[in-house]
Amino acid sequence: MIEHRGNAPAAVQRYAQAESVVALIDASSSVERELVGTWLADGGITKEFGTSAPITQLDLDAGAIADRLVGRRDDPLVVPIRVLWLPEERDGVRRVTFSDLAMLSNPRKPHRFAQRRLVGKAPDRHVVLTGQPALLSELRANNPEAAALFSAGTAEPFARAIARAAVVALERAERTIIGDRYKVPRLVAEEILDSPEFLRRLDLIADQAGVSPHEVYRRAEKALNELVAAQSRLVSDLFTQAMRPVHASTWKVDADPTGISRLKALNRRYALVFLPSHRSYVDAFVLGDVLARNDFPPNHVIGGANLSFWPMGPIARRTGTVFIRRSFGDDEVYKAVVEEYFAYLLAKRFNLEWYFEGGRTRTGKLRPPRYGLLNYLAAAVRRNRVDDVMLIPVSITYERLNELGAIATEQVGGKKKPEGIAWLARYVRSQQHSAGHVYVRFGEPLSARERLAAHGDPLTTPPVAIPLHSVDGADTAAAQVEAEAEVEELERKAVQRLAFEIAVGINAVTPITVNALATLALLGVHERALTLGEVRTVLAPVLGYIDKRDLPHGELAALRADQSLAVVLEQLSLAKVVTVYRGGLEPVYSIESGAHLEAAFYRNSAVHWFVNRAILELSILAAVEAGGDVDQLRTGWDEAFRLRDLLKFDFFFPERAEFAEQLTAEMLLVDPDWYSHTRADTRGDEILGKLTDSGFMMAHRVLRSFFDAQLVVAERLAARDPLVVIDRKQFIDECVAVGKQMMLQQRLHSPESVSTELFTSALKLADNHGLLAPVAPDSAEEAAEMTRRRTEFADSLRTISARISRAATLDPSNRPGLGVL
Repeated sequence: MIEHRGNAPAAVQRYAQAESVVALIDASSSVERELVGTWLADGGITKEFGTSAPITQLDLDAGAIADRLVGRRDDPLVVPIRVLWLPEERDGVRRVTFSDLAMLSNPRKPHRFAQRRLVGKAPDRHVVLTGQPALLSELRANNPEAAALFSAGTAEPFARAIARAAVVALERAERTIIGDRYKVPRLVAEEILDSPEFLRRLDLIADQAGVSPHEVYRRAEKALNELVAAQSRLVSDLFTQAMRPVHASTWKVDADPTGISRLKALNRRYALVFLPSHRSYVDAFVLGDVLARNDFPPNHVIGGANLSFWPMGPIARRTGTVFIRRSFGDDEVYKAVVEEYFAYLLAKRFNLEWYFEGGRTRTGKLRPPRYGLLNYLAAAVRRNRVDDVMLIPVSITYERLNELGAIATEQVGGKKKPEGIAWLARYVRSQQHSAGHVYVRFGEPLSARERLAAHGDPLTTPPVAIPLHSVDGADTAAAQVEAEAEVEELERKAVQRLAFEIAVGINAVTPITVNALATLALLGVHERALTLGEVRTVLAPVLGYIDKRDLPHGELAALRADQSLAVVLEQLSLAKVVTVYRGGLEPVYSIESGAHLEAAFYRNSAVHWFVNRAILELSILAAVEAGGDVDQLRTGWDEAFRLRDLLKFDFFFPERAEFAEQLTAEMLLVDPDWYSHTRADTRGDEILGKLTDSGFMMAHRVLRSFFDAQLVVAERLAARDPLVVIDRKQFIDECVAVGKQMMLQQRLHSPESVSTELFTSALKLADNHGLLAPVAPDSAEEAAEMTRRRTEFADSLRTISARISRAATLDPSNRPGLGVL
């Protein structure tokens, strides 16, 4: 038998004076009872806790505890005990394998015949385990409301509380032997449904809805059973072994060891909430495997109910996935259950994980965040259900993805195929090809409490100021409503700013991959093919820019030599993103026909690193176009802030002051003597010359598809009757159809502009500018004004489009006699 890791000496001394002991025995077979009995007879309690007091043995069962423990007048030491069974040790690790199942027994829960055999032949595979003990008086103090109910004649709630505490203590003791990665919650639904605070909330809901408390309780119980993840160590072991080959054979996982070490230290004090970028269905498997290899407990992964199909749903629930409804509607009971479950997990320091973009990105860059789950987390912090939670931005970046074809189809109006067993089989088959590296990077941890407070969240509701002239209560009620609305607005904005900060944290650690730069180069030369040397010439100044800014990156050294660069391009050719023509003097490379959206996906994974540079280029061009008779510096800054506003639904920009600092840093890279210039001697054409001397332009490579999509939306709005209410889905479908026509007419630069995701962002922008609201049917003046504003919006975007085209002509790769030509 393995020697049990006993309690600390301080605990032994503390409980040595106990005059009696109650052993709560969690045994499932006669073999386990014999092992515990032998251990007790051999003085196990005395060795562990230094007391030789008489021992009473009870089953770890709420009924037995209610009958024989809670009513005792003495103060016994309550010690939970169970037998822990261990898998066979292989390569220094004890983990269940599929070969174990061939014996028709779970090594962690063997049947009694297997137990009897293991006791005789493999005594190292079991241990008699004790959880942290407690005096009965301490248990009463820790559960005052349940103890009060016992005093009033009801023993069951206190007995259930003692049973839960014993189970938790045993689970913690188990993890000292089997490791933190097997930390799983037990008796969750039972504990939540026993919570007096939660029961009071259900009573309030019943009262407000005018239904019986029993009906509300029944609905809450059903919702909890639907929601709570029933984690299994057996299924977790087997699922890891089954799924690891799916991604291990496809990608070489590159995780940040420094970030992992820092998170392990934080996790000893706080619950961690991992908030990864979402580019692939395998994101959760990749991150989960990285954490499991480093002995983190399994995350509770919040997933959409669309992935709960058989067999994935039942398996995923047993590995920690929480399937949550996409929409709650007005179901106050379900909302209360979700909020309570979140608070429970965080208070118990179980780690969470969810994909705050609300779904996989279709463009390669981060999507706008969804706030729903963050609101529940913020509510737990506001209600002091948890002292604090650490939010962990996570970037998961793939060099290549084998699922991009389906994503691209959706972007041009194709229907997403529903998830199911056939879909799963196709998906697994698609992952059987090598796809380079996947980079897992952890951003700066964010304290939820500190960041919410910094963003203006009151965290507690302030008292309402009662007006002095209130005489009949009407003014008081109005003040109450106004104060509550003000608090809600502060809370809403704080959560939004926190989500923004998380997105910035993800972007800050997202590495630039070889494929991001290869596609950046090929997408930037309109309908042209480049030789290997020309691709390298295009990339050389960009690589220099990356080095100057010390940006995070993958193995970019592969892009500096012809042989390794050829390998990168050949791999993209195998993925049908790049096409190679070999019939001439030397191979030439271009984007595969119909693969522009896939190529843009790779480019966009790193596009945020180049957006400010692109804005700087367009701002300088705007200043030059304004001429010398105006304040060119002011013109340039005005244009930069205008572009920032137009792109705010596509990228995460900081506040104006910080944005100005970032743009100034970009300017210093172009002109190190920038600070020595005065406003009077700042000439746009001289700065433009230095810009082109830098060897590359970014505006046409980075921003053209976004502004082209905005132009499609703007022109369709300008052509619309302002009296007609816009159906957003139909409007997006129309933009896809018209966008394809504009592309064929070469009014758009590339098929990557024809994207439902980009059109959706552009429509949000138009709404933000007040261009969607229908005008009153009887107001011809308002209708004319709306048409004028929509037309001006389209005209301004045409001006930007022309400016981007000029930036493209200034790029050395597009100028005869220079660069690659």
